[in-house]
Amino acid sequence: MDYDYLTGLRSNHPAWRLLNAEHAPLVIGFLHRTFIRPNVRASSEEELAAQLDDYLHHLRERLGEAAFPRQAKEYLNDWAGDTRGWLRRYYPPDSDEPHFDLSSACEQAVQWLAGLDRRPFVGAESRIRLVFDLLREIAHETESDPAARIAELERRRDAIDEAIARVDAGRLMLMEPTQLRERVLQIADTARALLADFRQVEQNFRDLDRQVRDRIATWDGSKGEILDEVFGESDD
Repeated sequence: MDYDYLTGLRSNHPAWRLLNAEHAPLVIGFLHRTFIRPNVRASSEEELAAQLDDYLHHLRERLGEAAFPRQAKEYLNDWAGDTRGWLRRYYPPDSDEPHFDLSSACEQAVQWLAGLDRRPFVGAESRIRLVFDLLREIAHETESDPAARIAELERRRDAIDEAIARVDAGRLMLMEPTQLRERVLQIADTARALLADFRQVEQNFRDLDRQVRDRIATWDGSKGEILDEVFGESDD
């Protein structure tokens, strides 16, 4: 990342625009409360506008009516506009009511800010366990020596037999409350990350579709050639 790249990113990327926005606390606070914290995928315009109306009402009670003078739907449509890019406004199949979802860029900004908050509980054990599990999986699945693979499988079998024997003897190994809490937090973090991944994949497809349409508009060759060129660039 050099100076010119970061300058362009600051001017053009929706996430950076959001962080620089005058009403960033309003936008980020509401979108985090509405989408990120409950892990919501999308919301209808009426439902989201009602939630924003309620959010604005409480803010105006503290800050005055002039703090945020526009109507909720005006804010939503502004946040979904091309100059903002923080929400995606679309019509689901078989519905004539617009719906809203976070844009991938907006989610990145909100999640980054959420990560700045010092967490009172940091669970490292489950992450370390995951790293070692992945390393063991890589080592096992790339092992080309049959004898080594058999030895590893026999080791796992012996460990399972020992666990069964402990249960038969009434020695149940239960998670400590701290361990359980750590796993639950990891599940929640993973679920949010998956939703962010889905949004990013959708955005990638929309960007690719726009790129193909732009190329087709000025392309003189065959359709196969333009598709080969576009998908070839995407694979690089």
